[in-house]
Amino acid sequence: MATKTINAELFTKMFLAGAASLEAKKEMINELNVFPVPDGDTGTNMTLTIMSAAKEVTSLESADMLTVSKAISSGSLRGARGNSGVILSQLLRGFTKVIREHKEIDVQILASAAERATATAYKAVMKPKEGTILTVARGASEKARELAETTDDLEIFIPEVIAYAKEVLLKTPEMLPVLKEAGVVDSGGQGLIEVLNGAYDAFLGKEIDYSAIKSAPGTTMVKPQAQAEADIKFGYCTEFIIMTEREFTQQDENGFKAYLESIGDSIVCVADDDVVKVHVHTNDPGLAIQKALTFGQLSRMKIDNMREEHQEKLIRDASKLAAEEAQKAKKQEPRKEVGFIAVSIGAGLNDIFRELGVDYIIEGGQTMNPSTDDMLTAIDQVNADHIFILPNNKNIILAANQAQSLTKDKDIIVIPTKTVPQGITAVINYMPDEGVEANAELMKEEITNVKTGQVTYAVRDTHIDDKEIHEGDIMGIGDDGILAVGKSVEKTTLEMLSVMADEDAELISLYYGEDVDEEDAGKFAEEVQKAYPDADVDMHFGGQPIYYYVISVE
Repeated sequence: MATKTINAELFTKMFLAGAASLEAKKEMINELNVFPVPDGDTGTNMTLTIMSAAKEVTSLESADMLTVSKAISSGSLRGARGNSGVILSQLLRGFTKVIREHKEIDVQILASAAERATATAYKAVMKPKEGTILTVARGASEKARELAETTDDLEIFIPEVIAYAKEVLLKTPEMLPVLKEAGVVDSGGQGLIEVLNGAYDAFLGKEIDYSAIKSAPGTTMVKPQAQAEADIKFGYCTEFIIMTEREFTQQDENGFKAYLESIGDSIVCVADDDVVKVHVHTNDPGLAIQKALTFGQLSRMKIDNMREEHQEKLIRDASKLAAEEAQKAKKQEPRKEVGFIAVSIGAGLNDIFRELGVDYIIEGGQTMNPSTDDMLTAIDQVNADHIFILPNNKNIILAANQAQSLTKDKDIIVIPTKTVPQGITAVINYMPDEGVEANAELMKEEITNVKTGQVTYAVRDTHIDDKEIHEGDIMGIGDDGILAVGKSVEKTTLEMLSVMADEDAELISLYYGEDVDEEDAGKFAEEVQKAYPDADVDMHFGGQPIYYYVISVE
């Protein structure tokens, strides 16, 4: 028997099932990131975006189509993170603008909603690219309109729309050469497919695991208290990789796990061909390491003192509370004309922005893209008529623009800074005696003179920008792609600089990360100065995670 309509109750289940499906596949989507960097985050951004909407939906007392639609739209808009999350929020916004007018949904309404969703999302992106989530959404909407003319049976309509969307997704590598070279489909498009798959499962009446939604950050569940230092039974978080010198059998794996259990807990031991990844909490890391050495050589060793980290967290929390109190006091002061908000990626860089007069720092940046709601919170905290926002990451600009459109009582100016060095340059070039518009134009012009490079490690094998990359390689990534690949941080950074810096380079700024020793950074800065004697070389503590160095050339 044909199914011709979807009521509000079923639509709610379908939406939540779509969110749960996306959450379940987020790591797989993250791995589709073109660049093999440790912060590939499309899956995470899309999941946090849709989970923000799911939180709104699950908190509703009644579930008619209008209230569910408003919750989805509002929740996803405010929770949107990264370009993929913002686009997903716009798709949901456009879709719900159509269905909110109806008590039940049929194929004609679904087709119209899909068309509105696509148009809304395309409009939100200044320079839409084909081969992305937008292309997959458009393909689905076009197929929906076509099918709506031939059937009114949702049991035929929905699976055929999804099947065609999957066909479009498989074609994305032909539309974007960078996807083809990396051997992946578009990650945002894959994320959209996962949402559709989950929604269809709920439509079919399949059993859905909604536990991820119930425990998502920000839901009404009570947060556990932070673990007290006295409760930390095993004090050292120990991680390493064993490069086995002989076959690591199932018996070896079972025996090694049993040994680790005798000296600690929180054990992960995963064998993959001739590589074994190990994680254990223990009071004697040396015992775990000695045992591991009987199987082969070790690499990527990392030992963290969790008791020390706990103390540091208490200090950070106290500092954060003090900063919040200071911010509240600041809001009571007379409103000033101009304020600044900057997204930053490390303790040292935070300090640099503060010294330059930035009023509010949003921490996150590359490793965790802040949401539109984070932007709105920052805007609320800055007591100024005109507020410049420096996203400092190309994946955050759309969220900043979305926050701008949602703010009515202040003038928000988004300077499209794509890197932290561009943000620093923008603030340095602000002229207090000039007007807001003149300063906006000046800052936009000056950031085009900044070249940025970032040095990190590869998390998987791939081929991109005509370079063969293996897991663990060091990569130097410039504004337009990967500039250098090697085994040494310093050599790779110098190779990257050789591409970035020419005879006109006047200033080279090095921001070293949290995993780089200050003395080593100082020695490296001297090497850079010798290589570029005509340029001024500045070294600063950036404190950024994942990236050994962030470098700018002006």
